[in-house]
Amino acid sequence: MRIKVHPSVSHSQAMLANMAKRTGRSPDHWAEIARGYGLREVNDLGAKLKAEHGLGKPTAWLLAIYALGETPQDYDAAAYIELAPRLIDQQFSGKKAALRSNADKLMQYAQDFGDDVGISPTKTMVPIYRHHVFAQVKAATQSRVDVGLALGRYEGDITNRLKDTGGLQKATVLPM
Repeated sequence: MRIKVHPSVSHSQAMLANMAKRTGRSPDHWAEIARGYGLREVNDLGAKLKAEHGLGKPTAWLLAIYALGETPQDYDAAAYIELAPRLIDQQFSGKKAALRSNADKLMQYAQDFGDDVGISPTKTMVPIYRHHVFAQVKAATQSRVDVGLALGRYEGDITNRLKDTGGLQKATVLPM
C-alpha cells in the first residue's frame, strides 16, 4: 500500500518550519524555554506557553508536544510513515479482524486509480487521497466495513444502498 503523510503532519511541519519567522524563535529555542518550566504534561505545558507568551493554542500545543518529544508522528513524516501500518492493524484487529481482508481489497482498489493515490490512516479510519480525500474505509462494526465517498457536487439520487450523511449541507469534504 502507498502510505502518504497525513495532511495534519504536513501542516505541523509547515508550522515548525515557519516558527522562527512567525515568532522570532526557532522550534528548538521554544523547546528549551518550554522544558525550563519543568512541566511534563502536554496540556499543562501548552497552557503555560499560551498564557506566558501569547501563542495561539495550536502553536502552543505543537511546541509542547515537540519539547516533550511526545507523539512525534504528529509532526515528523518518518515517524508517521512508520506508525501508519500499525494504525491500520489496530483498526482491524480483535473482534474486527475478519474485516481486514475486505478493507485491504477496498484500499487496494482505490489505489489502483493511479500512482498518485495513497492512504493516510488515522486511529479511526483510513482516508484515501489524491490531492484531497475522496474516500475513506472504516471498520464501522464487528461485521461491516463502511466506505465513505466524497461525491462533491453530485446531484443525482442517492439509492437505498447509499446513505447521505449530510456532508454537503455541513460543508465538509468527507462524509463521516
